[in-house]
Amino acid sequence: MSGSPDDDELEELRQEKLEQLQEQQGGEGGDREEAMQAQQEQAEAQKKAQLRQHLTDGARKRLNSVKMSKPDFGEQVEQQVIALARSGRLGDKIDEDQMRQLLQELKPDQQSFDIKRR
Repeated sequence: MSGSPDDDELEELRQEKLEQLQEQQGGEGGDREEAMQAQQEQAEAQKKAQLRQHLTDGARKRLNSVKMSKPDFGEQVEQQVIALARSGRLGDKIDEDQMRQLLQELKPDQQSFDIKRR
């Protein structure tokens, strides 16, 4: 084996595993919930592939670290990148500096936070 498998191979393996699971569960009556879960995972995989296509490694790492600390904000940034890519306004890949700029632009104002007591 040469090095680690690339992202596409991993994606294929995930897909095969997902299909196997679906078949096993299908034998048990195949829930609608499981189908929804599979659809969500499929959409997530497509989103990751698109992000891989439009972000450099540095930009992707930066986005992932943002997602770890602020999942909602990370999602918003991902959607923005995909929207830019779809509209054709994305020239080349977004590098780490451009990602930093994008994060700065999209970041909600630090001053405006509400503390709601329950």
